[in-house]
Amino acid sequence: MSLVFFNLSALRSVGLRLLILCALALSMTACSTVAKVKTTAAATLEKVSETTNIGNNPDDPLEGFNRTVFEFNESLDANVLKPTAKAYQKVTPGIVQTAIGNVFSNAGDVWTAVNNVLQGNIGDGFNDIMRFAINTTMGIGGLIDVASAGGMPKHRADFGQTLGVWGVPSGPFVMLPVLGASTLRDAAVTPIDFKGDILFLLPSTAVKNTATVLKVIDKRASALDAVNLIEEAALDKYVFIRGAYLQRRESQINAGKKQEQE
Repeated sequence: MSLVFFNLSALRSVGLRLLILCALALSMTACSTVAKVKTTAAATLEKVSETTNIGNNPDDPLEGFNRTVFEFNESLDANVLKPTAKAYQKVTPGIVQTAIGNVFSNAGDVWTAVNNVLQGNIGDGFNDIMRFAINTTMGIGGLIDVASAGGMPKHRADFGQTLGVWGVPSGPFVMLPVLGASTLRDAAVTPIDFKGDILFLLPSTAVKNTATVLKVIDKRASALDAVNLIEEAALDKYVFIRGAYLQRRESQINAGKKQEQE
């Protein structure tokens, strides 16, 4: 009887040891699997970073925040702005759309002229003022772009660009809610650019708000084809927009500096 008890105890001891060995083997296998998964994930993320520059761009240290805002903007555009712009484009005759766009463009020439003068581009500033005067009078309040037909080119300049020409650094890339791509410098002076738009001189708040909404819708409608092309061509729309904006902004500021030196 004691021999049987001894054998059972021995078997239990051996079984316990085998169980412990199995548990150790399984844990080592699991650790090895986890390590392989981590290594593979790290390599994949590194490859993605090399390909798209995500998380590895010194111009965009706020990328996590910016992508969140970008997704919000994309949702707002998909659900509100884009459908509204399509409906506007569908029901509004082309000639009327052109006239509305001309009015907003004409109003923008005033602030552009101010910034061109501040940048030292006196000739361009004079051109912009003359455009506004001609289109406001001969162009029936800006409905017709007579100045462009007469050989007076359209310019675009804002206060963020002016600061850039003066040597103020752009700071990191920033994605603004609704307004989209910007930089820290440009975002800081956006309220000044808003105030510089002569639409803010309209006496009635209701008229001013209506004009602002119409301007946004008209601008989105004019960009429908371009945005669709970006969506089809870009692997990462955020990276494409960021690169295009920063490159275009640098080009604008360098052109302003060159004209100032001349």
